[in-house]
Amino acid sequence: QVQLVESGGGLVQAGGSLRLSCAASGSAFSRYDMNWYRQAPGKQRDLVAGITRSGSTNYVDSVKGRFTISRDNAKNTVYLQMNGLKPEDTAVYYCNAVLRVPGGGSNYWGQGTQVTVSS
Repeated sequence: QVQLVESGGGLVQAGGSLRLSCAASGSAFSRYDMNWYRQAPGKQRDLVAGITRSGSTNYVDSVKGRFTISRDNAKNTVYLQMNGLKPEDTAVYYCNAVLRVPGGGSNYWGQGTQVTVSS
């Protein structure tokens, strides 16, 4: 079982920056692929960025060049550095941990943190 706790959300003006953190419990953090999703009101939850257990990263096109995902396995924490924020980035941001093993796996979610970008 993994528990994920996000922090770092808040209200920021357009063009500003925020850094989200997601702290994970347990000793197997380095085995998990970690992702950040976001969900705006009335919309589905979408993948924003991901980082594999080997450190490979991927981003949705709308945040490329502005957001950076990183992880610190010693601290059991994944980060999302968000620069150049836009009003359309306003959403609840969720941390997600995925463990892939032959024949199955595990999938965990945090409770979310609100990011609001004012114009």
